[in-house]
Order: sequence, then structure tokens, then C-alpha cells
Amino acid sequence: MPATIAALNVYPVKSCRGIACERVDVTAQGLAVRGVRDREWLIVDPDGKFVTQREHPRLALVQVEAAGGAITLRLPGDEVLHPEAGGAVRNVRVWRAQLRGHDAGDEAAEALSRFLDARVRLVRFDDSRPRRVNPDYAGTTRATTLYADGYPVLVLSQASLDDLNARLALRRVAPLPMNRFRPNIVIDGVDAYEEDHLDTLTVGPVVLRLVKPCTRCEVTTTDQQTTRRSHEPLHTLSTYRRDDRLAGVTFGMNAIVVAGAGATLALDDAVEPKLRF
Repeated sequence: MPATIAALNVYPVKSCRGIACERVDVTAQGLAVRGVRDREWLIVDPDGKFVTQREHPRLALVQVEAAGGAITLRLPGDEVLHPEAGGAVRNVRVWRAQLRGHDAGDEAAEALSRFLDARVRLVRFDDSRPRRVNPDYAGTTRATTLYADGYPVLVLSQASLDDLNARLALRRVAPLPMNRFRPNIVIDGVDAYEEDHLDTLTVGPVVLRLVKPCTRCEVTTTDQQTTRRSHEPLHTLSTYRRDDRLAGVTFGMNAIVVAGAGATLALDDAVEPKLRF
């Protein structure tokens, strides 16, 4: 069975609900839909530190729409926000990366602060200061990303999730949906965990290089519909996916764009996987 693209997702606001897409644009910083790039927007605390579902699982309930390069946020209770795009520049931080963002205005900040019961601001990535991907993994590619944890594209195979769910079933745990893992690209037609051993994925003119396993945190234990948390899947993953080099459990692969920026990807596109030797 040939490998194909089974799902495409763009997450315009880091840690908020993603957009399932039939077709996406490829940029140097990852995927985009209707002029909005993946993790182009970020919620931060008063000190500029990034805010995610790790601290505020309710972010999973924030729906995001994209159109014409702008976003709309829909909060539970039907509150609709139209964030500004180019406000004052703020210094922000994602892990150890010192970045900048354009403030999205008081309306968005006040509404999100009420929703999370914490003082926060919303910012949009400042492209005047590109963010380089860690060269220890990206090499000399000079790849860039936006507000992702560290890499512009996350790849996961359907077979890997199927295998995890089979293991969960042995523990009498209900199967988990793919949205627990927030991948950008889901591929079908490869073996479980084959993505661990791939060097590149080629889809027409687009070439993605898989550079680092994705370590997993408590976001995977958060039900994206109810925000309830459990011990799974981290408990089960820890029994067979522990990577001592990265001090965590891994599931999926981080990737960078090495060719094809400006092209598109679509559901059911044929994928040519190349193993790493």
C-alpha cells in the first residue's frame, strides 16, 4: 500500500484548537492555511513567557478560524474575537528562545484573561527577527520556525497511533483520537513507528527532513473536548517509548522544510518516504 497523507492540521494559535484542512500551503516555517501560518500566534503571561495547555488545559476549547491572513477566535459561550495584527512589539519567550511578537490588542487580552482567569496577552510573530531551528538537529539548513516548541512540522503515522491504541486496549483504556498529539501531517501506508527511521518525506516538490523525535508532555493526557486529564497515554508510552537521550517519551517526529516552500499539500497526496541510513 503506497504511503499517503491521511490528515493535515494547522494550529494558528499555539495550544488552541487546530484547523483540520483538506489542503495547506507550505512555507519555510511550516504549514499555512488561508494566509495564516502554523503557530504564528502565541498567548503569553505578563512577563512574556509562553502560555500553553500545560498550565491552562482550557485552551483546547478555543476555536480558531483563518481567512485572508487574519484569525478569529471563538470562546465557549459564543464570544467572538478578532485580534489585531500589528500592535506594539513585545519581547516574548518560548522555552529558552527569546523572541518578539506584535501585541494583538486589549480586547483579545481581556477576553482571554477572563477565560483563563489569568492575566495574558496575545501576540503575533515578528518576522523581522527570524527564529532558527536548533542546528544540532537541523544541521546547516538554517531552517526557521515560529512559536512551535522547536520545529516547524510534526509528523505522525496512523499506524503508530493504531499500535498505541492496541496497547491501551490491553489495559482496558479507551482508544485515543489523533488530536491528543497535535500533528501537522498524518501519514498512512507505513508501518508503526517507521517515521522514527525516515530521513525525508517527499510529496511532489515538497521535501521534509525528519530531524528529531518529539518528546511528549501532559498535553497528550488532556481530552481536547472536555479538558479532563488522565495518566494516559504517557503511562503506556513510558513502557516502550522511553528515550533516555532526550529524557522523555517520544511519539512522532519533528521535521523541517528543505524544499518546496510555496507549494501545497493535500489529503491523499502520495508520499515518498526515504529511510535514514
